[in-house]
Amino acid sequence: MPGAKIFLDTNVLIYAYDVSAGERREKAEKILVDLWESGQGLLSTQVLQEFFVSVTRKIPHPLALKAAKQIINDLLSWDIVVNDGDSILEAIELHSSHKYSFWDSLIIQAAIKGGASLLLSEDLSGGQSIRGVTIKNPF
Repeated sequence: MPGAKIFLDTNVLIYAYDVSAGERREKAEKILVDLWESGQGLLSTQVLQEFFVSVTRKIPHPLALKAAKQIINDLLSWDIVVNDGDSILEAIELHSSHKYSFWDSLIIQAAIKGGASLLLSEDLSGGQSIRGVTIKNPF
């Protein structure tokens, strides 16, 4: 569906910059390139925050702070969903009705709020559709 937004969960973004991620890195890099070219990429403030912490502290070969900041600066040209109070309340509803963790529910809510048709995540139940957003594991 041309022009439809595609929301990336943090894990997809991390794999694209984790040199130890092997085949997942290759797939994640391709996804990023495709989204840069199509302009369909969608992220949230939560994803950017989790990405920064993970790539500078949690992956086997952490990125320098300056490099991580530059990547985030570049990604800010994408559509970014800001998690506000209403988003938190909606995420609580998703948490209650779909039994995802609160943090995963906030990711799903951001995808919904941003108008995504697809949410790419390794951590969520692939194939499920929630409020018009289909979840897919790209790996």
